[in-house]
Amino acid sequence: MRVLVVGAGIIGLATAARLAQRGDDVLVVEKEPDLAQHQTGRNSGVIHSGLYYAPGSLKARLGAAGARSMPEFARAQGVDVETCGKLVVAVDDAEVPRLQVLAERGAANGVDVRMIGPAEARDYEPEVSCVAALRVESTGIVDYRGVCQALAAQVLDAGGEIRYGLAFRGARTEGTQVRAWLDAAGSTDRQDVAADAVVVCGGLQADRLATSCGVDPGARIVPFRGEYFELGPAASTRVRGLIYPVPDPRFPFLGVHLTKMIGGGVHAGPNAVLALAREGYRRRDVSVTDMADALSWPGLWRLGARNWAPGAREVARSMSAALFAQSLSRLVPGITPDDLVPAPAGVRAQALKRDGSLVDDFLLRTRPRQVHVINAPSPAATASLEIAKHIESTLDAAVAA
Repeated sequence: MRVLVVGAGIIGLATAARLAQRGDDVLVVEKEPDLAQHQTGRNSGVIHSGLYYAPGSLKARLGAAGARSMPEFARAQGVDVETCGKLVVAVDDAEVPRLQVLAERGAANGVDVRMIGPAEARDYEPEVSCVAALRVESTGIVDYRGVCQALAAQVLDAGGEIRYGLAFRGARTEGTQVRAWLDAAGSTDRQDVAADAVVVCGGLQADRLATSCGVDPGARIVPFRGEYFELGPAASTRVRGLIYPVPDPRFPFLGVHLTKMIGGGVHAGPNAVLALAREGYRRRDVSVTDMADALSWPGLWRLGARNWAPGAREVARSMSAALFAQSLSRLVPGITPDDLVPAPAGVRAQALKRDGSLVDDFLLRTRPRQVHVINAPSPAATASLEIAKHIESTLDAAVAA
């Protein structure tokens, strides 16, 4: 079967590698000049355990499986990986009930998690501040760009092809084939490509690419920029592994946290603010089209009305290194703005429904011979090898339909 895979992020490459290795004739197209240029290459490198997600959801099932398969894959491919574990900490008594709920959810998902007291927490992180904590042994860190390079090599070794600088503009199913339209960067010359099936892993452009194929995405992608710092050399010695706050259940993000990096040093962040462009990694990056798309979507206004207070705190923290440091010092007291070194930001593609509710699980849309990945936020990188299996079975059903 000839399969066109759109997108050379980790999900597209994992899917392409799986299909190529089973014998499909695979072509991957990517509009950027290299792989992993957006969400995959701009995250904190964490292998999540499956702790946070609703039991029975795709995130829970595929995330927990990915916490096992991703480090195994990385080690087999010679990619840097470390299973270092993490602490989720309650800094006051009011957060303990939420910590207990999180522990129960993790246990339901098959995660190795246990509640510990502050003394044991300091055995892992001597400078942490907490009244209670969860210890999660299966959390790790990995070089996701290295994982993508290994997956790309598998595609090529199995006879597949990867073409960079080639943008996907849409497709139509015509009988037993799918006809796709592509163009090279900077060119208006359209190229037609025929395939037996198409898998679109469009990330920040997922809803638009689905629409261009006549598929209703069921949601609008709204971009949230996550801003990071790194701790300076002196402060970074105060963190041994990963330290997370108890997440606010009203908000789709995990809160500012401290993360040991696979190449050394400590990541601090991210916060989460509305980005002014879908690929807007700097505050000055503005796209009128992207902003019009976001602001014309009723779901964004409804989300904002329900979450104006935490949203305002995120904006304030974005504008103030002192507030950012203050959030970190709740976890490890004594971190100051002078300890923070700016680091590259990322943008999360968050699918948002018209009613203002977040698409909280992985979301695929299909039509005959087409599969579109609409929503794949964290822990998608962790679960990418498992998501590829899910896409494979979904694609086979879409071809047989």
